[in-house]
Amino acid sequence: MGFDPYIHFQGNCRAAMTAYAEIFNGRLQIMPYDTDPAAVPGAERVLHASLVLPDGGLLMAGDFPPGMAGDPQAAVSISHTAPMPQARAIFDALAQGGAVIADFAPTFFAEGFGMVKDRFGTHWMVTTPAR
Repeated sequence: MGFDPYIHFQGNCRAAMTAYAEIFNGRLQIMPYDTDPAAVPGAERVLHASLVLPDGGLLMAGDFPPGMAGDPQAAVSISHTAPMPQARAIFDALAQGGAVIADFAPTFFAEGFGMVKDRFGTHWMVTTPAR
């Protein structure tokens, strides 16, 4: 049994998860806060989102409740492994509008490895294992 990451956002969960669905070619389901009968009508925030990847992997997310303070993705990275050239394309897509921490390149432990903080504040490590 594995772990399924759950990441939090401050109001931009829908935009982030929609971008991730495109980048990773996944199937996205979004449940907005306004589906909750106690929620404020017209709430834009996401209560829960799940992104199912073609290989069965799962990434889940949601926005903090309105008015709740929180530091999205503080000190956490999502790791993703993919073959070349797919891994490079994923890294480049995540880096658009974000900040490259370690450029995607060969290392002593991998054919390719890179670290990036995307435009939504999520930290990623993308790897292509050594052959």
